[in-house]
Amino acid sequence: MINTDQSLDSILEKLGNFGKYQCFVVVLFSIAVTLHSSLYNTFVFTTKDLNYRCEVRSCEKTPSEYNSSWLQNAFPITENRPAKCERFVHLNISECNYLDFNRSIVEKCDDYVYETKEKTIIQDFNLHCNQNTWKLTLIGTLNGIGQLLGLPIAGYVSDRYGRLTTLVWGMVLAASCGIIRSLTTIYVLFATFELLDSMIGAGAYSCAFVLGVELVGPKNRVLIGMLISCSYTIGEVLIVRAPSLIIIVYYWIAPESVRWMLIKKKYDQVKKTLRIVAKVNGKNIPEKELQELCSITDTAEKNYPITDLFKSRILILRFINCCFCWITCVFVFYGLTINSVALSTNSYLDFILTSLVEIPGYTVTYILVDKIGRRIGILSTLILTGICCSAFVFIPEEMYWLKLTTYLLGKFAITAAFSICYIITTEIFPTCLRHSSVASCSMFGRIGYAIAPQLPLLEQLWKPLPLLLFGVMSATSGVLSLYFPETTNTKLPNTISEAEII
Repeated sequence: MINTDQSLDSILEKLGNFGKYQCFVVVLFSIAVTLHSSLYNTFVFTTKDLNYRCEVRSCEKTPSEYNSSWLQNAFPITENRPAKCERFVHLNISECNYLDFNRSIVEKCDDYVYETKEKTIIQDFNLHCNQNTWKLTLIGTLNGIGQLLGLPIAGYVSDRYGRLTTLVWGMVLAASCGIIRSLTTIYVLFATFELLDSMIGAGAYSCAFVLGVELVGPKNRVLIGMLISCSYTIGEVLIVRAPSLIIIVYYWIAPESVRWMLIKKKYDQVKKTLRIVAKVNGKNIPEKELQELCSITDTAEKNYPITDLFKSRILILRFINCCFCWITCVFVFYGLTINSVALSTNSYLDFILTSLVEIPGYTVTYILVDKIGRRIGILSTLILTGICCSAFVFIPEEMYWLKLTTYLLGKFAITAAFSICYIITTEIFPTCLRHSSVASCSMFGRIGYAIAPQLPLLEQLWKPLPLLLFGVMSATSGVLSLYFPETTNTKLPNTISEAEII
């Protein structure tokens, strides 16, 4: 007996694997992903640490300039920059020469001069100096914690009320929280709305992704999935939130998940949606096939709790390896994104390039992963990431373009590794545990996301430490990936015993 998925795929092939209606749907949900992706990285700029120094009023021009000829007289100098929050005691307030400062005594200050006109929450909430760095990094970590808390809630809501409902309200409410956050004048409220923003919007991306590919025929799903992933990258570059409010109109123009409606026995809506697909694509769909689809008893195995993995030592070790790989990929992927704004004074260009390089990463994965295999693919990309991150530390600052190229190559490699890691996770566990295994690994991956914003604290200990940590974790995970079974061109396992012998 065929199951519901097989019957629906058969109908979709007859309706056109990628006709006009599917194209319309993919564009709709790609727009949603583009608008929503800023949820994951807005804090990179709002909490960015700036270059600034103490104001020495009697020495300043009007307006004040960060770089002045007397800086070495008035400030301790570290790495060719004046100290941010300390200055030498000024003895002669009418002059700013070397002897006019007591260089054996430093004092704190309350007013600052900035290198650029860029504004962040440093100025909004007076978060200057090292003792407040944790308040900057906390915002990104709250974003990660919000997603960690929000994903299971979003899963429950989408199963009960539908994927489209979860997407629309998740994006609209999250965008509303983002707007309120941008208007608040109290740090605690800002942090609270950052947490709420990410928690409410946590499930929107996965819902948009599923809705975008679901009506596409089986032959085109991987390609369309890659294109939707690329729309996420475009959203990273644009960083817009307020337009997400327009997603409310999707209630009237976008289709609900056909598979969800079948599970909920909303058969009239299933037939209505498929008839619309047929009409727009210029195809005919026999009423008999629609009736058969709605009457099929789905014989697929039900999902089992993740604890069933512990019945198999092989699957336990495989699951642990997967979790570490997810943590590594998420930590390095988002860590490189966050750190990109500190590469040079042109933080926006560096961030844009670091985001756009994800597109060739997704493309290479799509082209090569079936040709070279999953295991060789993830091994090579993780090792390349480790080499690039480690090499970056030893390239002189003057060789900016070489440093940037090495950095971008590392981001390209970890993007490809992340994509392959997802594919491997869906292929090495049995059908009865596949959904719970992927969900659990994804949840563990959020640990890496929550830790990544704390990198500036590591830089205070030793500046190269974050990149070296990326390198070590990537290389370690790359070596451990040799223990993954090769699943290229193999049948997906249905039972635990089948999964063990891959």
